Amino acid sequence: MPKPVLDPLRLIASARKALDIQAQALEALAAGLVADAQCPQSAALIKACSLMLECRGKIIVTGIGKSGHVAHKIAATLASTGSPAFFLHPAEASHGDLGMVTHEDVVLALSNSGQTEEIVRILPLLRRRGTALIAMTGDAHSTLAQQADVHLLVKVEREACPLNLAPTASTTAAMAMGDAIAVTLLEARGFDAEQFALSHPGGALGRKLLTLVSDLMRTGDSIPSVRIEADTKTAVLEMTKKRLGMTAVVDQQQRAVGIFTDGDLRRALELGTDFLSQPIVDWMHPSPACLGPQALASEAVRIMEAKRITQVLVTDHQGMLVGALNIHDLLQAGVV
Repeated sequence: MPKPVLDPLRLIASARKALDIQAQALEALAAGLVADAQCPQSAALIKACSLMLECRGKIIVTGIGKSGHVAHKIAATLASTGSPAFFLHPAEASHGDLGMVTHEDVVLALSNSGQTEEIVRILPLLRRRGTALIAMTGDAHSTLAQQADVHLLVKVEREACPLNLAPTASTTAAMAMGDAIAVTLLEARGFDAEQFALSHPGGALGRKLLTLVSDLMRTGDSIPSVRIEADTKTAVLEMTKKRLGMTAVVDQQQRAVGIFTDGDLRRALELGTDFLSQPIVDWMHPSPACLGPQALASEAVRIMEAKRITQVLVTDHQGMLVGALNIHDLLQAGVV
């Protein structure tokens, strides 16, 4: 092989050309989907989505080679957006894995040529089981396209590869069509952010949407609080001891009636008065920001941002103090 030529301008031009070819492929794919149910590609998309929405089993996505990699991704995207799906390797299907497929499933098969031997080999078995088959190919006259219940034509004029050999634009188009189907199904199912989080409990969105205030709040002796009849010195000592930058003020029934923060302490110091001996009610903020233990932690973030504060009190339905939460708790949990 000749030694590579590291010409910066040529490298940039090649990359731009490849991206332009892929962009053109996607534009052509989108142009084929017009707002007319009689349009062949639009009708095929509608039927494919209908089969998937009505599917009582799983959506099984299959493909081999580069199409297999795309199929893996499509299956993962479907599964995470409310359409139960998994990937099936077509070669393994012929050696026992076809037992995973039932008549209640829908198979989405990817093959640019539509002639992939490993997929064509299992088509009669899928027909015998009565499994619905959706094909995604670049050739409407291929074996796979002809035997499918629905055929989605994902054809590109040329690959981004200058030799027009390596699957590039064709795999991009197939992946984009898979994403389009997943998003279409998501919207049709009314799949929302909370449901998305249930499929992604370990991710940032899952932490934001599934973490409750009760999961993070300080409880018991860790809650800084003083009685309403206390003096300000007692409140300062309690705030210093519990290290939350504030202390709650409660009445005889342990209802939260106020809050005294480090900001209040700084303002008192600026006035230069002998405030430590004064009643805490003279310096506290009445009607503090509160929320319930079953509220989402993200709601605590919203309140803190809206009120420009760094702490909230947690109270039960009777207003009794049951916890405390500050911005550092939320940061540490990854909710912010």
